[in-house]
Amino acid sequence: MARFIFITGGVVSSLGKGLMAASLAALLQARGYKVRLRKLDPYLNVDPGTMSPYQHGEVYVTDDGAETDLDLGHYERFTGVPARQSDNVTTGRIYQNIIAAERRGDYLGATVQVIPHVTNAIKEFIASDISPECDFVICEIGGTVGDIESLPFIEAIRQFRNEIGRGNSVSIHTTLVPYLAAAGELKTKPTQHSVRELTSLGIQPEIIVCRTEHPLPDSERAKIALFCNVRKEAVIPALDARSIYAVPEQYSEAGLDTEVLRAFDMLESAAPLDMRRWEDVLDRLFNPEGEVTIGVVGKYVGLPDAYKSLTEALVHGGMANRVKVNIRWIDAELFEHPEVDIPAQLEPLHAILVPGGFGERGSEGKIASVTFARERGVPFFGICLGMQMACIEAARAAGVEGASSTEFGETEEPVVGLITEWMSKEGLQKREASGDLGGTMRLGAYPASLTGNSHVASIYGSTEISERHRHRYEVNAHYRDRLEQNGLVFSGMSPDGQLPEIVERPDHPWFIGVQFHPELKSKPFDPHPLFASFIEAAVKQSRLV
Repeated sequence: MARFIFITGGVVSSLGKGLMAASLAALLQARGYKVRLRKLDPYLNVDPGTMSPYQHGEVYVTDDGAETDLDLGHYERFTGVPARQSDNVTTGRIYQNIIAAERRGDYLGATVQVIPHVTNAIKEFIASDISPECDFVICEIGGTVGDIESLPFIEAIRQFRNEIGRGNSVSIHTTLVPYLAAAGELKTKPTQHSVRELTSLGIQPEIIVCRTEHPLPDSERAKIALFCNVRKEAVIPALDARSIYAVPEQYSEAGLDTEVLRAFDMLESAAPLDMRRWEDVLDRLFNPEGEVTIGVVGKYVGLPDAYKSLTEALVHGGMANRVKVNIRWIDAELFEHPEVDIPAQLEPLHAILVPGGFGERGSEGKIASVTFARERGVPFFGICLGMQMACIEAARAAGVEGASSTEFGETEEPVVGLITEWMSKEGLQKREASGDLGGTMRLGAYPASLTGNSHVASIYGSTEISERHRHRYEVNAHYRDRLEQNGLVFSGMSPDGQLPEIVERPDHPWFIGVQFHPELKSKPFDPHPLFASFIEAAVKQSRLV
């Protein structure tokens, strides 16, 4: 039977519960255990798919087509375990399922209530879809203890722990230990109050993780242990790290994995920690042999979390080439002002990347950056909307006046249009322009066939690939001949030959656009080949600039 670890947070949000969960999973893996991670989000959205990136950061997409919280990206990057639809649930989805069941009459006339119906649904989610060989299931609960929306989740966990037996679960509570500069002191009272709140709801944590900007003295650890009813060794300090990839090592040194195994009475039988994989990651990260600057021309650049997986994939590409990657965020709208000198903005860069996004805002600025990269021979990588902008730019260069996307309004030259039908593993999928926005895109992993002598085939080392998608619009294959005459080759297509997946320019040092999101599958110990090749091209460009 799998053992369960529940991670809650208190005092304030953004304490790094997701990174802590991912780091703990990596440490347990380093001891030879098999892990599974999942996230329980208290908000009422069914999933984060319709939320603004400024509200919630990026939407992470799994192979099976779930739009999930960005923490699942951390889980995959740190463990290499593919996340699934069953690894992320929200209050909205719980209530959606319960109300649908009530309308069907599944409750046989019973009054539907938070207890037992909502809590039972949460418990079913926690225990579902777990393989027999899994040793630990780590469940992170979003938000902070005391929030009204998280109460059903805390109650469900209390019940669940009782049902499976106390020796089969561990509660970890993450809190803030602030430093008051005026007093010159660390303050433990917020942690005490937060643990008291959690305990009042029926959950006594076995381990307390204290986020702090200053070292936590033994005296303060002992004080927290005394008032929060845990062992002093179970009060784990969590200071800021040089990189998120240094966090597993830091938590190991603080004793997090040791205390978890001790709480399960497994420490004596546990295998020793093998951190060689992470030591190599840190060596590549902190001992670069050069550096490159990548310009990311996007529309959500005001919030780096909107491009979290993209940022990390670029870092991974740097690790593969032993170089430091400096990212310069450029608001695409900047290039839509006539007084802006676009070459002056882009000439210092060693490569240009146009990421995914939705809507017309900033589209002309992205197209302008594509033109610069094409004409100057600067490595260019277009992802999702970025590929579409590259195709529109090529069409305009080929004399197709008015080339645009139907996403931006009516156009006589729809180089990019709404996809209404496509084949998936479940069969023919159909969509309407007036339909719901949530969950109606082409989502999840789809195969693609690559041209044998193409640049991308040499990068992948294969002509058959599978990548994750999240988009509602597609490049119009009817423009293929005109675009290829202009030098933009369709080097990857869906297996039925209907949907363009990859375009490239053979006469360019490195110019590739992809309809999918390769950043979602990149990991620090296994960089995605496209990002590794892109950064390699940037390194070559840096020697020319």
